[in-house]
Amino acid sequence: MQPPKCVRDGRCATVVARLRGIDWVDAAAAYEHADSRALLMREYLRRTAEWAEALGDREGWPFFDLAERVAPGVALAPEVEAALDEVLVEVSPASLRQACRAAVHWAALREAGTELPSGPSEDPYEPLLLMCERGGGYFIEQFIDLNGVMVPLGTVDSNLSTPPFPTLAPSTLDALDGEGAVTYYAKIDEGHPRERPRGLVRRRTDEDETFDEAFTRNLRWEPTEYLRLYDLGHNEIDHVEITAAEAARFIEDAVRRLSAA
Repeated sequence: MQPPKCVRDGRCATVVARLRGIDWVDAAAAYEHADSRALLMREYLRRTAEWAEALGDREGWPFFDLAERVAPGVALAPEVEAALDEVLVEVSPASLRQACRAAVHWAALREAGTELPSGPSEDPYEPLLLMCERGGGYFIEQFIDLNGVMVPLGTVDSNLSTPPFPTLAPSTLDALDGEGAVTYYAKIDEGHPRERPRGLVRRRTDEDETFDEAFTRNLRWEPTEYLRLYDLGHNEIDHVEITAAEAARFIEDAVRRLSAA
């Protein structure tokens, strides 16, 4: 079997073009999108952990070349290889260059229609590409430093236990970004459990200031008095703290429902 090969105008060339468009040192964007970048990195770690488990090969996880493990000898057209080398020449650290190259190789494998072994269905590298497009790369010390937030690397096993993130839609990722520490709450009652809440609110704490916001029918966060009134005993609607993944699911459903109305 011939190894899969990327062509000039194929899917892997598109990935190279995406990499070319990334500002690798955009500190302002990294800070603005700190929350969503952390979620995307965690999803990348989870997806690659699933592939490492499926292939029975954990060597080099998580910034390894999965295409090379699935179909050794994956190749790029010479002009695509040259373009990729040019894009990555100043990218650091080495693990990021390796992962970006692996993302292009994976696109070449998919472009060639290579039959994949039984394993996860999601693209393992898409969360990493999106993360980079939202503020550049990372550095690794004791944690993965995303220039605005730290993410623990963990192990294959610990990342296998991470729940899948429900969406990579840019609008939802944007909605999950917010300055300061964020806590999400689902508004619940007898007919609306946390899986299908009647509303979503969040509390942001930034430099000793607190901001309470609700995700409204306008599909954006707007100030709310709900949490303050609840604390004062003036609100009968209950709420429960939820994860960012659960908040993302609510936002995605709201966007889908209200956009179709």
